Amino acid sequence: MQGSQAVVVLRYGHRPGRDDRMTTHVGLTARALGADRVVLPDNATQAAETVADITDRFGGPFEIEQTDSQAAVVRNWDGPVVHLTMYGLPIQDVEGEIRAAVDTDPLLVVVGGEKVPFDLYEHADWNVGVTNQPHSEVAGLAVFLDRFFEGRELRQEWADADRTVIPKATGKKVVSPDESGDDGA
Repeated sequence: MQGSQAVVVLRYGHRPGRDDRMTTHVGLTARALGADRVVLPDNATQAAETVADITDRFGGPFEIEQTDSQAAVVRNWDGPVVHLTMYGLPIQDVEGEIRAAVDTDPLLVVVGGEKVPFDLYEHADWNVGVTNQPHSEVAGLAVFLDRFFEGRELRQEWADADRTVIPKATGKKVVSPDESGDDGA
């Protein structure tokens, strides 16, 4: 997120046909809630294209990468690694420690898809749960990023947008950025 240490989200695993929508939502949530980049598996091309299209239309900065080895990304990461899992330590118990540890190196947040290998649990600096109940990995990512950024991501500015959403109590309004100063009320 602009003005803070870089955060990169890695989607670990993707089953084409089964995980397409979920992987897309991991990328969109990472973008919308303050991450600087998402790394998706090579076989998640449609998800990568959708996230790139949204970034082109609604602004950035945000980067999308693909890799054929998520394990290598984790293994070679220069910085702290958080693995989101319902089996991890409660976010409220470790969020301050994680924030304090992210100094000069970027934070890698790993969001699993299919069953992740046990060595990911061992390699992560923190295995973090936003609840210890079954839930969506997208929900876990959203809660983690909001807690990590302490709500600052909700006021993020978006550069080079073709479209801007105008908040309204009811209805929808999407305009070009040069029209965004006029609320049309």
